[in-house]
Amino acid sequence: MQATELPNVFLTNTFDEWIQQKPSKSQTVRFANKVLRKLGINLVLAPPVRTGWMTSVEQRMDMYHLAGAALFYNVPGDFCELGCHEGKSAVVFQRILQHYDPSRNLHLYDSFEGLPNASAEDGHANAHKGDMAATKDALMANFKRLNLRQPILHQGWFEDTLPTQLPDKIAFAHLDGDLYDSVKVSLEYVYPRLSKGAACLIDDYSDPGLFDSVDLYPGVKKACDEFLSDKPEKVALLYGGFDSTMGFGAHGYFRKL
Repeated sequence: MQATELPNVFLTNTFDEWIQQKPSKSQTVRFANKVLRKLGINLVLAPPVRTGWMTSVEQRMDMYHLAGAALFYNVPGDFCELGCHEGKSAVVFQRILQHYDPSRNLHLYDSFEGLPNASAEDGHANAHKGDMAATKDALMANFKRLNLRQPILHQGWFEDTLPTQLPDKIAFAHLDGDLYDSVKVSLEYVYPRLSKGAACLIDDYSDPGLFDSVDLYPGVKKACDEFLSDKPEKVALLYGGFDSTMGFGAHGYFRKL
């Protein structure tokens, strides 16, 4: 790993015009969420997803440190992201690889059809089939705009691509499937390929009992906790930023033992 540092500006406002495209707040959604919290109701209403605003600065910093540590400690393997949307987090991973170790590849997995159907395990998640749909063209355009090497793209549902299209060794993985079934199948195939010391970062892993975080997708924590129940690793909660409409956000990670 080279001694030079990755410019902080890249993590804060370069790739998705953070300042210019930050979404306007919905007064109705903000008010409804405040009422729900005061009533003790574990439900969070969300405004529509806006292109260009999919991760917080705090999340990117977590991504940078966990992915960078895998390279610093020479953990064998490639990087993988399961659920890449338009690549707003994937470009961070590719920039890290190009800056520190361009010999490694970034593998991206997405249906490009949006979310599958939610299940009963997803509880109160306000998710419907087709939500979060993005296009390959939009993904590739973000890489091209930042002069980043194109990733290795695997299109299809996780249950179809992961059994045969994951690299043999994974140094860092970002799981962003949103729903119970997607995260569960991700862990089933990614976990055995994680090298010792590899970090696995899980988006939307939230534990409101630990701190007052947003729990939009409760199936994520349920899938992780069930899968790791007989394994030595446990997920550690990470602060993921604050939005006045949504409240506190969170994600989690574990390191392969």
